[in-house]
Amino acid sequence: VFNAIDTTSIFLVDAQSQNKQGGTLEQPRLQDPNLKFELVSEIPAFPTNMAFIGPDDILLLSKNDGKVLRIKDGKNLGPVLTIKVSGKDEMGLLGIATESYNNENQNNNNYVFLYYSFCASKAECNNFVYRYNWTLAEGKLVNPQLLLKLPGLPGPSHIGGDIAIGPDGYLYLTVGDLTPSRLFNKDQKYETKAQNYVDGVEADGRGGILRITQDGKPVGNGTIGSTYPLNSYYAYGIKNSFGIGFDPLTGNLWDTENGPSFGDEINLVEPGFNGGWAKVQGFWKVSETGEKMDMVISTTTMNTTTKPSGLVDFGGKGKYSDPKLVWDRSVAPTALIFLNSTKLGSQYSNDIFVGSVENGRLFHFKLIDNRTELLLPNSTIDKILSKEGELSAMFAQNFGIITDLQVGPHDGYLYVVSGDRPNKAGAIYRILANSLN
Repeated sequence: VFNAIDTTSIFLVDAQSQNKQGGTLEQPRLQDPNLKFELVSEIPAFPTNMAFIGPDDILLLSKNDGKVLRIKDGKNLGPVLTIKVSGKDEMGLLGIATESYNNENQNNNNYVFLYYSFCASKAECNNFVYRYNWTLAEGKLVNPQLLLKLPGLPGPSHIGGDIAIGPDGYLYLTVGDLTPSRLFNKDQKYETKAQNYVDGVEADGRGGILRITQDGKPVGNGTIGSTYPLNSYYAYGIKNSFGIGFDPLTGNLWDTENGPSFGDEINLVEPGFNGGWAKVQGFWKVSETGEKMDMVISTTTMNTTTKPSGLVDFGGKGKYSDPKLVWDRSVAPTALIFLNSTKLGSQYSNDIFVGSVENGRLFHFKLIDNRTELLLPNSTIDKILSKEGELSAMFAQNFGIITDLQVGPHDGYLYVVSGDRPNKAGAIYRILANSLN
């Protein structure tokens, strides 16, 4: 499933093929000697996302077999729900989000939201968002309610699937463009206006970040349109995103985006955000087959307000915005989280952490005072992160394929989900302060 053009497919490489690509038995390594990591639980599967339902009580998704596992006090109690999913390439059981809970008075009927892929046939593939009720007393997910039925063709890559509940109480989810470039797919019926094809078909739910109520309804009159599914888009022009997170100080939404073989991004995503795909990735124009072309003139590179031309703006409601950081080469960024805790030290409080596929790296970024830009190292020129810049921003490595990051609501530690480790299956780790220092 891996190809040289599209590095996001590496997200799906299993342990055996990872080893063939040169995986080692190295343990995770943290850059800060005042911190340490602990193994919470090993998972005999490919875990994707996790969510807390109580202190040391986690629901963890198993991508390919559709199991929602309960991990309590580090022990795998087995599935609380099994869903029929299609696990080919980047498809599967992908996203989970829960309502926040109170440690002293837990709600016995919390909502749990799941995002998954299922193909009834080669001609009928969809991605679904369901809402369940979590019953603490019975330890089950019950009362499934379908909130969204989204396209899944041509697939099977660029599915997105990350879910988060915003500070406004709404549900946010990422949906990729569901297809590689024209190098792999010639069918233009999958080229929509949400992917910046001016003459494309109407948006159908792919290629963006959607926002809905917890009942599955559009929010108000929508951000870029008032009819379904346009009224469900919060942002568009996004190739594929494995990570979204909200700044605890401003409430702003940020995301990671995977490029084809270049131009991985971190973005501040405001309402109506247009990421530029499939015409722009990073700071470069993109050919019809997903190759890098000339640099786009932007505020970052040329000190001018000129923006890329030929993009779809949905009657002025959509607005192209430059990335806040770009990797020229691809590291395949995944999860993004703000560490709303001081448990790792005040120097990390409310900073951004970003996971990746390449070498299981975890990157750390501070923000400037107004929290609309990243405070980047001197080696980063025009927001393009060089290899030297990568080293200065690297917080940890050797976590396998990082598929999720969460902050423990009860302990304030940073939790890392490894979807695949060299010579081993998946795992959950937590990063905490080293009491010996």
